Amino acid sequence: MYSIPTLFLHGIMIGIAATVILDIWALVAKRAYDAAPANWALAGRWFAHMKDGVYRHDNIADAIPVRGELAIGWIAHYVIGIVYGILVVAIWFFQNASYPTLFAPFLVGLVLATCAAWFLMQPGLGLGVAARKTPDPLRMRLRTIVNHVVFSLALYLSAIALSDYLA
Repeated sequence: MYSIPTLFLHGIMIGIAATVILDIWALVAKRAYDAAPANWALAGRWFAHMKDGVYRHDNIADAIPVRGELAIGWIAHYVIGIVYGILVVAIWFFQNASYPTLFAPFLVGLVLATCAAWFLMQPGLGLGVAARKTPDPLRMRLRTIVNHVVFSLALYLSAIALSDYLA
């Protein structure tokens, strides 16, 4: 049985590794089919405005720029990846599963992360629920799903790759 600090460390490492894999996927997708990468500066602007109680914008690009917004966006991106990694490990722990198993990464990486994107982040950025205000909502929705499938697989594969180290 693992201690709670050890489980947190496992979750942190899995979350970071999976987020790195997702970022590599974004580079591959940009090159393969000219998919626009995430704009972490705008995400950082959105997070930074939250300290003033502003959680939703009509258009985040029109919001007042914030010093360090690019760094804030990247840090938030990795912190969220870490939180998802910890959630995956917590589910495995409470299932008493000998991890890694596929259920937890897909529950967290696909279901939870996609819902967070569609119902929190995209509306907060001014894109509407499930990107309905974008020029091509279906494409944005599919891209969100594909990215989160990649992230789910990355959570799972990161756990497998790290399992000897984490044992």
